[in-house]
Amino acid sequence: MNILAFEAATHRLSVALWCDGVLAEKTALVPNGGSERLLPWATELLAEAGLSLKQLDGLAFGAGPGGFTGLRLACGVTQGLAFGLDIPVVPVCTLAALALDAGDGHILTCLDARMNEAYVAAYVVSGEIVEAVMAPNVGAGETAPLPEGEGWRGVGDGFAAYGAALRQRMGARLVAEDAGLMPTATAVARLAAPVLLRGEGVPAAQTLPLYVRDKVALTTAERLARGGSK
Repeated sequence: MNILAFEAATHRLSVALWCDGVLAEKTALVPNGGSERLLPWATELLAEAGLSLKQLDGLAFGAGPGGFTGLRLACGVTQGLAFGLDIPVVPVCTLAALALDAGDGHILTCLDARMNEAYVAAYVVSGEIVEAVMAPNVGAGETAPLPEGEGWRGVGDGFAAYGAALRQRMGARLVAEDAGLMPTATAVARLAAPVLLRGEGVPAAQTLPLYVRDKVALTTAERLARGGSK
């Protein structure tokens, strides 16, 4: 099975190609934009593998939560290819992909959502199985929902922005953290592969981002209430 996967929910953009379990990826830190990279990277990966677009069996993308522009970019590229090739798509939760990249254990994922908030979710990872313990939520570091239980490892750039508040709230339940770990297209492909093998991909028309939050900016009053400026 050949799967092309896109991840653009954060500033680390990536494209991965899954060929019967063998993975290749192209990735870079792109502070702004990135629309000019995804398709050329996909073309390069296919060429290196000796494949054409018509040999793809499915597509996958990091559906979110994450940056709205990046989510729309990954979704739009995936939809366009899926329509043209008439192949199924697997939207993959970005936080689940981040948890898979973190390895086995109890994983608390946290991505910076801007506007003084974070996207958080919790998973138990065992090999290629990622079981959700707490579904994706968004909230301030001081109030965002957090999982119960012990032995959590925190990952994601949300710990760079809101780590102090999260550490204070989690206490000894948070045993380690890695603010530098970011979701990858490789992890998106790994999660999508068994879904496509079961025939559970969705048509391009049903492919949507997972925003979690539908608000892209604060009002002036809200910024002032949070200590910001006009």
